[in-house]
Amino acid sequence: MATIFTKIINREIPADIVYEDENLIAFKDINPQAPIHILVVTKKEIPTINDISPEDRVLIGEAYIALSKIAKDLGVAENGYRVITNCNSYGGQEVFHLHFHLLAGKPLGPMLSL
Repeated sequence: MATIFTKIINREIPADIVYEDENLIAFKDINPQAPIHILVVTKKEIPTINDISPEDRVLIGEAYIALSKIAKDLGVAENGYRVITNCNSYGGQEVFHLHFHLLAGKPLGPMLSL
């Protein structure tokens, strides 16, 4: 599928990596929507939330544990942070490789303004 995230995982494109293990990689977003904006990406190529299978349950759990660790390491866990995962085009997904946005560093307002 060769998304931009696959290229970052394979070190074909540089990124400011803040966390990595055998299943996940996390790096600073190049277009941050908050003072702290980290993308946590599965190394397994899963296009959307809809494509998560029962065999991925451990991986998804590991992603949330990593999000918590990153928030603590960055010193934002106490004040709070937001985790967002977009799904498909109407949901705002731009890169079709499962990833989680960790947003922090300021009070975050309402999710949607209609």
